[in-house]
Amino acid sequence: MTDPPQLPISLSAPRWYSAPRLWRTLRKAAVRAGRKTLLTALTLFYCLQDRDTPSWAKGVIVGALGYLVLPTDLIPDMIPGAGFGDDWGALVAALGTVAAYIKDEHKMKAAAQVERLLGSDHPAPPPELSE
Repeated sequence: MTDPPQLPISLSAPRWYSAPRLWRTLRKAAVRAGRKTLLTALTLFYCLQDRDTPSWAKGVIVGALGYLVLPTDLIPDMIPGAGFGDDWGALVAALGTVAAYIKDEHKMKAAAQVERLLGSDHPAPPPELSE
């Protein structure tokens, strides 16, 4: 038997979504994306890291976070005021879908990281978001 066809490495999921790439994207977009976008993305990230979150929910979260870090999307992130609108929509849809698995600890960790991002010019990533 032959192996099933594989996507080229440039198109594989790890190429677009990873915790370090999420941190770099959030750090760069901290002011333009806004506090709500950052808080939602990080809340989803901490839910993704939780062992209690089911696989299907993790798939939804990776899809939304992957869309956030994707360099090209429906509305380019460079457009002031509207650039993160489509990203925000994807994050909110994912949050609504997995809301039953969001815990207070996810929200608290996310809030702490938002303060870290918005309170410093070059914040170092927390251990769970570093390479």
